[in-house]
Amino acid sequence: MSQEFNEKNYSLKMDKTIQSFKKDISTLRTGRANAAMLDTIRVEVYGQQMPINQIATITAPEARLISIQVWDQSNVKLIDSAIQKSDLGVNPQVDSQIIRIAIPDLTEERRKDLIKILKGMGEKSKISIRSIRRDANEEIKKLLKDKKISEDQKESFEKNIQKTTDNNISNIEKILEEKEKEILQIWTNSTMLPLSWTVMAGGA
Repeated sequence: MSQEFNEKNYSLKMDKTIQSFKKDISTLRTGRANAAMLDTIRVEVYGQQMPINQIATITAPEARLISIQVWDQSNVKLIDSAIQKSDLGVNPQVDSQIIRIAIPDLTEERRKDLIKILKGMGEKSKISIRSIRRDANEEIKKLLKDKKISEDQKESFEKNIQKTTDNNISNIEKILEEKEKEILQIWTNSTMLPLSWTVMAGGA
């Protein structure tokens, strides 16, 4: 009877939520160069909207620099324009078929805004995880009502789903903490310093 409920199905759904959350926060512009920052930008080329990584090679050769090697010369201006129109707040520099983006340091106000956005994204992901748990518990209750599982099985399934939920919520918290630290760090000459250290050094 226990085969009527597939715990793995719900676990995989939670895993997908976590992966989606990681991808979303990777697009946030921090003080560190990250090719994923460009993932949300679309360029109208060849009659369709395409992500930059499908028409160019994107690398981060330095802590504060993104380099875009455009494959087709005719797309350089289109990519440059799309980046400038985005909300990244950067100023691309064009050199033939290479576009370089120097990542400026974040202002204190921008850091605070990013942390608010980050926490909002985290809360949205937690809600998705809890929604998956709710769907699982509803299925478990239905299976019990239909006498396809026993009361003991019901309790075991619910306990396992709750454990998986708790683990995923904890995972989101850890990811949030790491990203928040990154936002609060300042990159100078390829050296990463905590914001508090930089403030202290400046005031010495």
